[in-house]
Amino acid sequence: MSWNVFIIGYDALGRRMLPNLRHAEEYVFHPLLSLDQVVHAEEYPFDRLVEEALTELRGFSGTVDAIVGYWDFPTSGLQPVLRREWGLPGPSLEAFLKCEHKYWSRLEQARSVPECVPAFQALDPFDDRAVDAVEIDYPFWIKPVKAHSSHLGFRVENADQLREVLPIIRAGIGRFGRPFDEVTAHAELPDEVAAVTGHHCIAEAIISSGRQCTLEGYVQHGELHLVGLVDSLRDAAHPSVLLRYQYPSSLPGEVQQRILAITRRFIAHIGYDDGPFNIEYFHEEQTDRLWLLEINARISRSHAAIFQLVDGAPHFQVMVDVALGIPPRMPHREGRYAVAAKQMLRVFDDGEVRRVPSDEEIQRVEEAFPGTLVQLNVHEGMRLSELRHQDSFSWELGVLFVGAEDREVLEARIEQCRRMLPFDIEPLTDDGHA
Repeated sequence: MSWNVFIIGYDALGRRMLPNLRHAEEYVFHPLLSLDQVVHAEEYPFDRLVEEALTELRGFSGTVDAIVGYWDFPTSGLQPVLRREWGLPGPSLEAFLKCEHKYWSRLEQARSVPECVPAFQALDPFDDRAVDAVEIDYPFWIKPVKAHSSHLGFRVENADQLREVLPIIRAGIGRFGRPFDEVTAHAELPDEVAAVTGHHCIAEAIISSGRQCTLEGYVQHGELHLVGLVDSLRDAAHPSVLLRYQYPSSLPGEVQQRILAITRRFIAHIGYDDGPFNIEYFHEEQTDRLWLLEINARISRSHAAIFQLVDGAPHFQVMVDVALGIPPRMPHREGRYAVAAKQMLRVFDDGEVRRVPSDEEIQRVEEAFPGTLVQLNVHEGMRLSELRHQDSFSWELGVLFVGAEDREVLEARIEQCRRMLPFDIEPLTDDGHA
């Protein structure tokens, strides 16, 4: 027997990772909607994407046993809608929104785990009196109620800075705001949430002073299970910029247990069931306080290869098995290495790409350290500013997935790989030319 599993935005990483699942012979993977439709598109017409996906599914001659995805929005929002249309198990659309509508999520967090929630408020960037409407103290972080990869997220120190960033937010917020409004139209929203659309922002007190980690887990038949905790290491000069994910977490065991307990309370409160999730926290070491940053109603694609290196399979295993309604066959600590990382290869100045690592150079790195995976985001001749889904401060040239025997060896191996993967980025002149 084999199961037909449809993957929204099936990509090269999925094709490389999914054959590593335990019992891989039991699954047949099928693409559902293309990367150009759900990731690289300029616009995401949500209702049209739903209809196109349903048309693809109706045209399939076999059984549709599961619909999964590992991309952020709109993929994350398509899953509950498509599963509901097809009668497949999974978190409800309302439970999804209580995770990923940043304002609604904060309201539910404040009701269930208030000790972890910073001061926050909704803010309409199109309101001429938006600056006067600020009720929380400066500095704060402002971001759309739905975006990802720190898109249109800004640290705001004072009212003058807020005035500067509001036009930037207004110009770009519709890219995710319009399709997100189409998603919420499918759900029943309380009045306090219905008034905050995808074209609104959330302003939040700064909580990024501690160590950041992500709990990867899943809920099945009402019971929450831990898959693993991953550390997020940030740039010292730009605290909002992620440099590396590292697994397993080095946080003290007592802190990890508190994180798990808080997560259980929140997940039970919102009625999230039969799906994977990841939830991010900051731990302030001086005060020993935990802050909840955000929750995503999906696994993190960024973590798949490092779970493979440490545990022996990507946590795509959890995504697929939970969607099929079977207990996940996810191994634990059966991988090649004791510790692994996803290292982002970033630069902080725009420029033109003159050279990228060759296929031969990439192959040498991947052969030198078995299990290593290199992915490039840029090509020769492009401007870095052409890259999509970047944060407000840097450009990600590519990523490196690599493992090692311990953290010290891992640090040295990352630096060695960097030297073996040369980029040449020509800075821009004052007139914006390379």
